[in-house]
Parts: sequence; structure tokens; C-alpha cells
Amino acid sequence: MSKFKVSAQKERQLQDLMRETNVAESDLEESFIKGSGKGGQKINKTSSCVYLLHKPSGMEVKCQRYREQSLNRYEARRMLCERLKEKLEGLKSERTAQIEKIRRQKRRKTKRQKAKMVDDKRHKSIIKSRRKKASIE
Repeated sequence: MSKFKVSAQKERQLQDLMRETNVAESDLEESFIKGSGKGGQKINKTSSCVYLLHKPSGMEVKCQRYREQSLNRYEARRMLCERLKEKLEGLKSERTAQIEKIRRQKRRKTKRQKAKMVDDKRHKSIIKSRRKKASIE
């Protein structure tokens, strides 16, 4: 019987990923906590959120993506392995890239950028105003 409620293929992939990143089950400290956010009575009663701590690296993962604890256990292990792999290879994850993109979008614009935007808007306005039909008097 499988440890998590996933297909045998997914479980094998997780085991391979854990072997690749040198993560042993004995290195993990797992605890279950009540989740936060939306969900109402269900989320306030069940401890389906999984908290994983990888003792050697000190890396922590918290997962409450699914309603079932077993699926969250699987997902937390997969997330931990991916983060360790990124740390070892020095690559940026999609998640990190997404966060940086949002940060760039929210950054305040300089005076020069604002002035250029206003000039572009004014120019576009002039172009559009020339499209109007000529009035006959």
C-alpha cells in the first residue's frame, strides 16, 4: 500500500527525486497543523496542513494545497526536494521568477518614466483626435 494517496508512478518519481537530492525520511521532521485562510468549519477542525523541516539544511516547507493530509504530505516533500535542488544548482525557480516579476511591476516609476508616459499619451491623443469626422458648418 502506498504511503500517499497518489499513483505508484508519482510515488516512484518522488523517491527518485529524494534520492537525487540526498533527502532521507529520517532527516525530515514532520508535523501537522490547522491551516489558515478560506475553508470555514472544515479548515478550522482538521489538521491537514503539513509542516516539513529538513534538519541538515534547516529548510522549511508548509503545504496546505489540498484538503487531504496525505496529498499535502506528498506535495510538501516534492516542494522541499525542488527547493533543495534549486539551491544546489543555483537556479532560479519559477516561483522566485514570478515573485521578482511582480516586484518589478509594483516598483514606483521614476520622474523620467512618468514624463515619457505622459508625452506618449498626449501624442496618441493627438493622433486619435485627427480620426474624427470633419464637422460641416
